[in-house]
Amino acid sequence: MRSVLSSPMNVELDVRPDFFIRRADPAEIDVLGAIDDDAAALFREAGLDLDFPPRHAFVLHERCRWEACLAAGTVLLAVDRASGPVGFAMLGRLDGEAYLEQISVRAEATRRGIGTWLLGAVSVLAKAADERSIVLTTYGHLPWNRPFYERNGYAAVHETACGHQLARELEIQRRWLPRPEQRIAMRRSLA
Repeated sequence: MRSVLSSPMNVELDVRPDFFIRRADPAEIDVLGAIDDDAAALFREAGLDLDFPPRHAFVLHERCRWEACLAAGTVLLAVDRASGPVGFAMLGRLDGEAYLEQISVRAEATRRGIGTWLLGAVSVLAKAADERSIVLTTYGHLPWNRPFYERNGYAAVHETACGHQLARELEIQRRWLPRPEQRIAMRRSLA
């Protein structure tokens, strides 16, 4: 990102009565991993096993990208005042665009608007960095994925309209993730 919001990590960026959003600290990478692992239960229920050994090439690739986002200050953590961190969203860059690296919400915290709230917060972060759009990759066939993003202003991007880096990221995901033919790219304009 060209710039990030200037607030320190411990400042609440967005607040609700029971929750707040703040920047994640680089030391919290394992917290993010625990949230993501918990959120993966929904995918397992849909027949998509995303459980890889710790030294698997895809896990190492993803961890490297997460560490870069943490270092850049572009990871937002949703925190329940009673129980602690329950979700996160992180922005990277591909092809000169903001890229939603990951968004995850703990299973017990779903259906409370936290994912939508995090998507809104990363949009604010991207706009503050003068981004014009956000791209992401996801599963197109799951009833809670593509429709969720579409409700939040994202539209599917044909592969011929993907930049080199986004196409490469899709290629990596399709190599390692189950149901590779269902991986799609989406974009939201911020203009």
